[in-house]
Amino acid sequence: MKTAAVSRTTDGVVQAIQGTIIDISFSGQLPPVHTILRTGNNASVYIEVLLHLEPHLLRGIALTPTRGLSRGMKVSNTDSPLLAPVGKNILSRMFNIFGQAIDGLGPINDVSWRSIHQPAPSLLRRSAKSEIFETGIKVIDVLAPLERGGKAGLFGGAGVGKTVLLTEMIHNMRGKHHGVSIFCGIGERCREGEELYRDMRDAGVLPNTVLVFGQMDEPPGCRFRVGNAALTMAEYFRDDERRDVLLLIDNIFRFIQAGSEVSGLLGQIPSRLGYQPTLSTELYRFQERIASTDAGAITSLQAVYVPADDFTDPAVVHTFSHLSASIVLSRKKASEGLFPAIDPLESYSKMLSADIVGKRHYLLAQEIRKTLAEYEELKDIIAMLGIEEISKENQRTVRRARKLERFLTQPFVTTEQFSGIPGKLVSTQEALDGCEKILQDAFDDLPESAFYMVGSIGEVEAKRKEQADGKRSDAP
Repeated sequence: MKTAAVSRTTDGVVQAIQGTIIDISFSGQLPPVHTILRTGNNASVYIEVLLHLEPHLLRGIALTPTRGLSRGMKVSNTDSPLLAPVGKNILSRMFNIFGQAIDGLGPINDVSWRSIHQPAPSLLRRSAKSEIFETGIKVIDVLAPLERGGKAGLFGGAGVGKTVLLTEMIHNMRGKHHGVSIFCGIGERCREGEELYRDMRDAGVLPNTVLVFGQMDEPPGCRFRVGNAALTMAEYFRDDERRDVLLLIDNIFRFIQAGSEVSGLLGQIPSRLGYQPTLSTELYRFQERIASTDAGAITSLQAVYVPADDFTDPAVVHTFSHLSASIVLSRKKASEGLFPAIDPLESYSKMLSADIVGKRHYLLAQEIRKTLAEYEELKDIIAMLGIEEISKENQRTVRRARKLERFLTQPFVTTEQFSGIPGKLVSTQEALDGCEKILQDAFDDLPESAFYMVGSIGEVEAKRKEQADGKRSDAP
């Protein structure tokens, strides 16, 4: 960890230890809140100052295990807050909360160090324009467009394609926006972090990515601060390099959970359902740093865990208040082979407004949702009686919906090595043109399979031409 030179004149003494909470006395002036202190054998225990209890007594939380710590031990003041490395050389590397490289490739060189506690951009610096962050993924850009400089929630369990979607967005970020991606793992399992690193390396997206992890087995203080470290790195690329940044957070609920643990250890009286009384303030300070400014934008995609599927849980309610879009991954869609397995009826975006995306996009999106919703209602009847028993108009709706479902699938660049299908990056206009033609029944002569795992509608039209040429060549 990088800190300022240790001051010999402001040493303190450990007075009490309660798990990872440590009370320390100083004979002189107390170090400011957020200052890092060091103690233990070889100064291996890092403590962040959280509270000033008395004129000469403070309370801090350990960011490392406190094994071997005892009362009476000397405490050194670093005169510095927790610092994160910033610079071009951090790309393609993986770090812990202290800015130490944990990818086995040696220490990081030629970087600067900045405090992880930075203020949110002022209102004067923020961009007042509502802009769309185009991902190149059809179902997102058409039905749940992301906001440039906004926050989107990603809801999905294990095995529904969450990691694949994240790696594809990282790839598209580099190719389409020439930006960088920061992956922040809050409370990640060691196995998950290692697998993600390997998947990104194999997919070729690692050179433009930085990974920061506060792992599940680390103290709550460490998990509580790792998001701030990732944000500091993202702010460097936005403000200094003037590049757009995609910040991927997995999982924002664990940030709130770590804050709750810290609050409980500090002895604060909990609020509703046992959460910390400072929940909204902590989340606000974190989320408000994610913004679009005159220099660039930090666009965030955050995985959200919903405890017991209760959307009225305080952690979920406060998180939703910051999100501009919600992407829901469906296990049912994944089981049907419809990838990306995004549920178009459950996903939504505040950006899907005629004033922002345009009247044509808005009306088409509403028509697509209506068609897919009507098909969802007809599924039970079709399963019991068969499609022949419903009206001709409903049969047309079903055909359109099934073709739309398949057209909204898409081969990814990051899955080429597994599927053998070249990945496709599709513009929003190309996706809208395809959906519009399907809704107008322009491809009634083609089977549903012609729309599966294609890019633009031009590929479907090419299949139709091939089919027509084949019929002419077979004619006597």
